[in-house]
Amino acid sequence: MKNFRREDLWFSLCGLNCGLCPMRLNHYCPGCGGGEGNQSCSIARCSLQRQNVEYCFQCGDYPCEKYDHIDEYDSFITHQHQKQDMEKFREQGKALYTQEQQQKRVLLEYLLDNYNDGRKKTLFCAAVNLLDLEHLTAVRHRLEQETSTLTLKERASLAAALLQEAAAECQVSLRLRKKKK
Repeated sequence: MKNFRREDLWFSLCGLNCGLCPMRLNHYCPGCGGGEGNQSCSIARCSLQRQNVEYCFQCGDYPCEKYDHIDEYDSFITHQHQKQDMEKFREQGKALYTQEQQQKRVLLEYLLDNYNDGRKKTLFCAAVNLLDLEHLTAVRHRLEQETSTLTLKERASLAAALLQEAAAECQVSLRLRKKKK
C-alpha cells in the first residue's frame, strides 16, 4: 500500500507474525509496511489515518470492529492466535517478543532446510507460529536423534508427525482454515 511503512517487519500491525510467513520466506511479501506493492489492507489504511500507531493495540479504539472474527479464518499464514499474539506482544514488549520470534525463525529455517520434501512449508510455518518454543525445541531434539539414517521423505514425514503430535497435545490445529465462499 502506497506510503505505508513500518519499522517492525517481524510483527504486523494487526498481530500476524510476518517473520514466520511462507509469503515472506518466498520473498513474495516484504512484511507489513515493508515496501511498495503489497496488498491493500483496511487496517493499514486505518493506521495511516491515525498517525503514530505502530500496532493496533496502541489505538484508543482497539479492539474495533475490524477485529470482529479476524482470527476465525486464515490466509496464507495462520490467524488462529492473532489476538492472543497481539496481547502477548503488548505484555512482553517488542524486544522480548521479537527475540522469541527470531528463535522460532531459526527453528523454522532448520525444519525447512532439513525436513522439507517440497510439501511441508505451510505445515512448518503454521506449527512454528502456533506452538511454543518448548514444544518446538522438543520436536527438534527428537528429530536430531531419530533421523540420521532416514531419507528426506522419511525425515519430512516424521517431522510432520511429531509436529502434529505436539499440536494435538496443545489442542491446536495446524491446518489453515479457509473461508468458504
